[in-house]
Amino acid sequence: MVEENMGACWSQTKDQFDNLEKHTQWGIEFVERYTKFVKERSEIEISYAKQIRNLSKKYQPKKNSKEEEEFKYTSCRSFLTTLNELNDYAGQHEVIAENLTSQIISELSRYIQELKQERKSHFHDGRKAQQHIENSWKQLESSKRRFERDCKEADRAQQYFEKMDADINVTKADVEKARQQAQLRHQMAADSKAEYSAYLQKFNQEQNEHYYTLIPHIFQRIQEMEERRIERVGESMKTFAEVDRQVLPIVGKCLDGMTKAAESIEPKTDSKQVVEAFKSGFEPPGDVEFEDYSQAMKRTVSESSLSNTRADGRPEKPTSKTKGKLWPFIKKNKGSGPEDFSHLPPEQRRKKLQAKIDDINKDIQKEMDQKDALTKMKDVYIKNPQMGDPASVDPRLAEIAQNIEKLRVEAQKFEGWLAEVEGRLPVKSDPPRRQSSMYDTQNSTPVNNNCAQDRESPDGSYTEEQSSETQIKVPNPEFDDEFDDEEPLPTIGTCKALYPFEGHNEGTIAVAEGEMLYVIEEDKGDGWTRVRRNEEEEGYVPTSYVEVYLDTNAKGAMTYI
Repeated sequence: MVEENMGACWSQTKDQFDNLEKHTQWGIEFVERYTKFVKERSEIEISYAKQIRNLSKKYQPKKNSKEEEEFKYTSCRSFLTTLNELNDYAGQHEVIAENLTSQIISELSRYIQELKQERKSHFHDGRKAQQHIENSWKQLESSKRRFERDCKEADRAQQYFEKMDADINVTKADVEKARQQAQLRHQMAADSKAEYSAYLQKFNQEQNEHYYTLIPHIFQRIQEMEERRIERVGESMKTFAEVDRQVLPIVGKCLDGMTKAAESIEPKTDSKQVVEAFKSGFEPPGDVEFEDYSQAMKRTVSESSLSNTRADGRPEKPTSKTKGKLWPFIKKNKGSGPEDFSHLPPEQRRKKLQAKIDDINKDIQKEMDQKDALTKMKDVYIKNPQMGDPASVDPRLAEIAQNIEKLRVEAQKFEGWLAEVEGRLPVKSDPPRRQSSMYDTQNSTPVNNNCAQDRESPDGSYTEEQSSETQIKVPNPEFDDEFDDEEPLPTIGTCKALYPFEGHNEGTIAVAEGEMLYVIEEDKGDGWTRVRRNEEEEGYVPTSYVEVYLDTNAKGAMTYI
C-alpha cells in the first residue's frame, strides 16, 4: 500500500514536470514567434522607407535640365518642398526600423538565450531532486527486504536449534553448532533492523524535504521565470507602440511642412513670371487701315516719278506673292538659332544674352580662382624648392591666362550684342502708346542705332521672308555716304508723326509732332520705319511714333492680312 502511494506521488510529480516542461517550451517558442513578427515589421518599414526615398528621388529636378528651371514657380517649389519632406518622412520609418531592431529584436534574442539556459537549469534541478528521492526510496526498499530476509533466516535457525536441542539422538556438539547459528542469524536480523530503521528515518526526512522544500522551490522558480517572460513580452509590445509614437511629432512636422508648402502657392506670382519669361518686347500692331480698291490712290510727284507704270498708265502691282503678317500670329522658327539670338524677340534676346554673359563671367571667375591657387602654389615652391618645381606650374598658368583672354573676348562680343538690344528696347520715359492687355509692353526710345544690319526680320521668326523681287535692302548706317551713294527708294506710302522725335542717333531723322513724311521702307519687326522728308533728308523713326498710311499699289509695299 505504501509503495502504491509512493509510486502515485512520484508519477504525479513527474507528470507535473512534463507539463511544465512543455508549457515553458511553448513560452519560449511564443517569444521567438513574436520576435520574428517584429523583425518582419522592421523589414517592411525599411522597404517602405526605401520605396518612399526612391519615389522622392525620382521626381527631384535633374541638374541643368528644363525641370530645374520650372522650379522658379511657387507651385513647383511647393512640390519640391513636398518631395524633401517626404524624404524626411521616409527617414522616420527608418528610425522605426532601427528602434525596433535595437529595442526589441536584439533584446528579445538575447533574452531568449538566457531564458533557455534558465529553463534548462530549473528542470535539471527538478530531475536531479526526483532522481535523488527515487534512489533514496530504492535504498530503503533494499534495506527493508534485507531485514525481512534476515528475520526469516533467524526464525528458521531458531526453530532448527530448538529441534536439535529436543532430539536426544543429536550430539551435544551439533546442538551447540545449531545454537551458535541461531544466535548469528538473530544478530544479523538485529543489524538489518537497525539499518532499515536508519534508512527509513533518512528517507522520511528527504521525502519531507523533497515535497515541502525542493520541489516547491523549483516550481516557484519556474513560475517566476514564466512571469518574467510574460512581463518581458508585455514590455516589448508596449515598446512596439512607443517606437511609432516617438516619431509621430516629426512625422507631423513633415506633414505640416507639406501643408505649408501647398499654402505658399501663389497663382498670380506664377502667372506674372510666365508673362515676364515670355514677353517679347514688341509693340502691339496698330489698327489695319481700310484699303479702298474702288478709287485710284493719288501719288505725290516724287512717287509718280519713281513708280513703275504699265503701258495703259496704271501702276504695276507688286510681283511678289509674299505678304507680311502681323507678328503675334507668325510661326516661330524652330532650332537653336544664331549665336547672337537674333531669331528671338527683343526682350527674350536680351535675357538670353544676359544669361550668356553671366555664365561667361562665372567661368572667368573660376579660371581666376584657379590662377590664384596656382600662383600661391608657385610661391610656396619658390620658398620651399623641396616641395616642388616652380616651373612646373607655368604651363598651366599660361593655359589659364589664354582661357581667361578667350572668355573676356567672348564676353565683350555678347556685351556688344546686349548693348545693341538694350538700345532698341522700349523705355518707360517715352510718350504713351497703344497697349493691349494680351501683351506686356513698354514705351520705346531709341538709344543706340549703330547696328542697322540687324533690322531685317530675325531669321523669319516674326515676318515671312520676302521674295527677291520685293525685298528692300536696308543700308548700313555705319557708312557716312549711306544715303548719298544708294539709289533712292520708291515711296510706298505716307505717315503722320504722333509725337516729336529728336533723332540724335546715327541713321535716324528728327520729326515734329503732326509732320507728314513719306514712307520708303516699313517696319520689318525691329520697331523702326524708314521715312523721307525730301530728296536729301531720310532716316529711321520709331514705328510707334508715327501713323502709317501705305499705298497698297506702290511697288514694294507690304499688305497686312
